[in-house]
Amino acid sequence: MACEQDYYTIMCGIQELDFRANAVPCDLVLIGEHAFPLAMNLRGQVLMAASRYGKGRVVVLGHEEYLTRFPDLIKNAVRWLMPCTGGIVGIQKSLCSVAANLNYCSIKTELGDVRSGLAVYITDAYSVDNCAKDLIAFIKAGGGLIMAGQAWHWAATHPQENTIKNFPGNKVCSVAGIYFTKNYGKVGIYPVPRQIPYSWLAVSTGKDFTDDLHVLLEGVSEFDIQGEAVPSEVMVHGPLAFPIAVTPDGKAFIAGAYYGQGRVILLSHESYMDRDSLSTFLINALKWLDQDRKGVIGILPSLQAAQTVLSKSGLDCQLTGFREDLSIYVCTSYSDAQCAEIQEFVAEGGGLMIGGHAWYWAQSYHGGNVMTEYPGNHILNKMGLSLLGNTLSGELYKAPEIEQICKEGYHFRKMLHRFAEHVHLGQKLTNREESSLKQLGNDCASYLHMRCHNRPPYTSMVALLSDIVKLGVLQVSSNSPVKSAKDRLMLHIATELYKVSPEPDALLPYIIKDRATLPTVSNARVWISAKTEGWDEWISTGLYLSPGMKTCITVPPEIIEKNWQVQLGCQTDNIGKAEVLERAPVVHERFPLNAEKVQVCNLWGGLIYVIAPPHSKVDGVEIVVQDAVQAPYFKSGETSVTDWVDRIRQAPAPWAELEFENIIMTLKSEFIRKLDRPDAVAKLWDTIMRSIADLAAKPGKFPRKERFVADVQISAGFMHAGYPIMMHDISAPELVDVQKAYKDGLWGQIHELGHNQQRGVWEFPPHTTECTCNLWSLYVHEEVLGLNGGNAHPDITLKNRQDRIKSYCDGGKDLENWSVWTALETYMQLQENFGWDAFKKVFALYHDMNEVPNDNEGKMNLYAETFSKVVKLNLCPFFKAWGWPIQPDTQEKISHLPEWSDHPVVQYT
Repeated sequence: MACEQDYYTIMCGIQELDFRANAVPCDLVLIGEHAFPLAMNLRGQVLMAASRYGKGRVVVLGHEEYLTRFPDLIKNAVRWLMPCTGGIVGIQKSLCSVAANLNYCSIKTELGDVRSGLAVYITDAYSVDNCAKDLIAFIKAGGGLIMAGQAWHWAATHPQENTIKNFPGNKVCSVAGIYFTKNYGKVGIYPVPRQIPYSWLAVSTGKDFTDDLHVLLEGVSEFDIQGEAVPSEVMVHGPLAFPIAVTPDGKAFIAGAYYGQGRVILLSHESYMDRDSLSTFLINALKWLDQDRKGVIGILPSLQAAQTVLSKSGLDCQLTGFREDLSIYVCTSYSDAQCAEIQEFVAEGGGLMIGGHAWYWAQSYHGGNVMTEYPGNHILNKMGLSLLGNTLSGELYKAPEIEQICKEGYHFRKMLHRFAEHVHLGQKLTNREESSLKQLGNDCASYLHMRCHNRPPYTSMVALLSDIVKLGVLQVSSNSPVKSAKDRLMLHIATELYKVSPEPDALLPYIIKDRATLPTVSNARVWISAKTEGWDEWISTGLYLSPGMKTCITVPPEIIEKNWQVQLGCQTDNIGKAEVLERAPVVHERFPLNAEKVQVCNLWGGLIYVIAPPHSKVDGVEIVVQDAVQAPYFKSGETSVTDWVDRIRQAPAPWAELEFENIIMTLKSEFIRKLDRPDAVAKLWDTIMRSIADLAAKPGKFPRKERFVADVQISAGFMHAGYPIMMHDISAPELVDVQKAYKDGLWGQIHELGHNQQRGVWEFPPHTTECTCNLWSLYVHEEVLGLNGGNAHPDITLKNRQDRIKSYCDGGKDLENWSVWTALETYMQLQENFGWDAFKKVFALYHDMNEVPNDNEGKMNLYAETFSKVVKLNLCPFFKAWGWPIQPDTQEKISHLPEWSDHPVVQYT
């Protein structure tokens, strides 16, 4: 990293710095991408710093006495600042003692004002009011600047002034992201670390924003963002950035920041800049951004409506593109075409009002990195603000209480500082702070997603979070579940940090302590074939990676850069909403196969899959996995029972897969170590799956095999449908126990497979959501397993059925109560009177049906009509007896058919 080399050059040969004596320094605040500390005390206060701006470089010292107290450091700094040897160092006239020190080392010096032709200029922080613009131009052109001073005395003699804005030195150094503050720096003797110093104590806000909020919120009692304009959440992460408008749970949708000499206001939807209901705030914001210049407000031409509202400020609002002569530029966050120019404009004093959301981008570029790829964040990230990909509710929010939001409101840096105090020092968190830990975890993850490893603020944050993780992460498991907010946050940080850490192997033992060493195979060859339709498909490889294990995959040219991926891990459920965690919330990873060689790794390890994208057609291409662990993997038609029993089922990976004609089962290897007859399991499931296709009136061969994954914890229910179908591993043995299946049935498993067969055209949610899927459970249990009625499920014994019908009819046949087992009774009566073939014919007709109604009433009438035509009987009396909203035109359409007047519900009416 370039700044690490810069740090080494400046601090070379210096073992320690003695800050004692009478000189009391001030604390420096660093922002942006290039500023980094040179010296930091035990309180995390920065006493010296360096940075770059334009083509030049800057070194800032927290007291002017340091110019002579640390001559070796000044000599090193001059050499770093000077682009080539032999240049002249200009020195402010009052600092002649500095010139004397430099003359000893053959550096040419000149006392006087800054001028062209100098290589470096040295000045105090108090005498630059009249030459600030000249110094900035000097730095931009490639000059080096050393500035020294403290701002606490100035702040004490100017109590009504804004130190960040008006202290003379800040009018220069702020463009490089270094600010003098009014805070005293703690002095002592401090060793010089080999690398850029950092401390969790340094993670805090750099200013009290009370005065700013008083200006911005004057006359503002509420923020009305109701309507169709959906905002994104704003992450406020810079030391000089602050939330302005927040939801009750502390999520920001309007925020501000200082950046260099300029200021920024971010609104999380561009339409908020033209809302009359927000006009008071918007006018306040313009005045805050303008800083009394009363200059031209340039507004992006596409924001014509915003010009109408912003013109109420009395300022000169013009529709124009970006210009350097503006006082404020108003634009959207959807383009970064002039990113560098806008950042320089703000750094040198301009105001920026920027509006837009990132959620649509996040949805459009699924899997993309909002923090690094969204255009607006290219502008905003270094200013300490970012737009996130999630949405907030557009509601009427009260303006915050200024004192309360400044003292107790959520701010990423402030909350991270408090959490660091909690874990390092044992300081107790308040209830409010405890409730903010989830938000802090999300923000830590977002910040880490910036992945700017060549930027000091980011690398110091990575180091800080690494120290937190090394204090110990609870080893999450079913025997050691994560329950507390603190442990959840530690787990969240560890998981995200591992992905971006430059030294992930050093973190691994603190996150996963007990890692088995498993034997591996080298250069495993896997043949891949796929013919997908409108979905992606997991292709099993029979290989596994241990936690933290890296491997390289050689990718055939046929699938490179064609949206193919590799997935590590079978457990794709995000269980983050669970109150208690028995595993980490997300334990799988995906990587694009976009090169001939792709290196992959997952903190939690997992089975290796190749993911074929929709509409792929590949026949027999080969991937090579450099190193992996063999998994127990049985595939019908390819694996012999003998090989399975003698060798394959003892493969060392902890996860196993059984792949049959139409279904793949993934379960822990412990459940199959003694499985002697995988062929018998295959026969059972082949029959079940073909019967499922049969009832659905589909071909017996599924276009994509269904999947079961049995996990220690899942996101919803005891099982849930999807691809894959997720189930708790307590039920995993039932998948491979043929005798038990014929004895006790597989209701839950078939229920979920039935969910995957449901189609919106004949579904009436929410009534039938947990009902019609059971048609497949009934069919399989009757036709395959030979289990009928109460033998298939206790809720469908004759007595339970009769009681439900009577209760429903006695209750007035209210469709609100027609769901699950009650609704299933309707379909069971149809099946018992007309057989399963009637359902198959109905489903078949729906395959080719067009212009199906979207509403439940329309769909219910169509279903009654369709079923009637299939069985050649007018079923309207039956459906009406169940409370269905049968319309006269439906009755008319099937009036030629004889009525079903002796249907089963008659006896209850």
